[in-house]
Amino acid sequence: MSDKIIDLEETATHTGPKGVINDWRRFKLESMEQENLPPAKRELLRQMSTPGGPKDDSRANLNRKMSVQEYELLKEEDEGCLKKYRRRCMQEMHDKLSFGPKFEGVHDLDSGEAFLQVIEKEHHTTVVVVHIYKVGIKGCEELNNCLDCLATEYPTVKFCRIDAVASGASERFSDEVLPTLLVYKAGELLGNFLACTQNLTEEFFATDVEAFLNSYGLLPEKEMPMLEDEEENDVE
Repeated sequence: MSDKIIDLEETATHTGPKGVINDWRRFKLESMEQENLPPAKRELLRQMSTPGGPKDDSRANLNRKMSVQEYELLKEEDEGCLKKYRRRCMQEMHDKLSFGPKFEGVHDLDSGEAFLQVIEKEHHTTVVVVHIYKVGIKGCEELNNCLDCLATEYPTVKFCRIDAVASGASERFSDEVLPTLLVYKAGELLGNFLACTQNLTEEFFATDVEAFLNSYGLLPEKEMPMLEDEEENDVE
């Protein structure tokens, strides 16, 4: 049991001042290109990352104070490395706070039964946006294109579309009320927007649909951008 506790402590991300230093030390060692370092620095890195002695000594080595040599090594190029470290910590925190499944693209529903399953069986934290459309009706194709864009920006939202005829409720969803947007969460109807494009300008885009849904508080916060994208922006 004690060995398991030690293993967990060594692999877990630490908190507190000492834990942050240890976590930072690991990240710095992992991110440095050791093959481009002078022999003396490579040897210091070897001692820092693979200390000799039993496991308890390794644990003590992680908790030790930072030496002058190590400080001189770690402080080099700290600004760029700190940005990467901060982004990694933010991403880890975001991942821990993100609940529920994630989706890709807009899901096409082919029947009223499939429509009901999406509403009733989806995860209780998932927002479900359903577009009821009909080919040839003004605004339907444009709204489908907008939802394709929003689906990439809101992977925790399940965007769906279904033809009014296939839904089995074409009498309710006549041409006059299309396109219609329905928004559900945990089986509850949160938004019912008939002829929703009447709330938008003649020529609308994904950002307009996003702003419309956000005005009712129906969309969650956007996912954090990928770390690679942020690194490219830093270079620019």
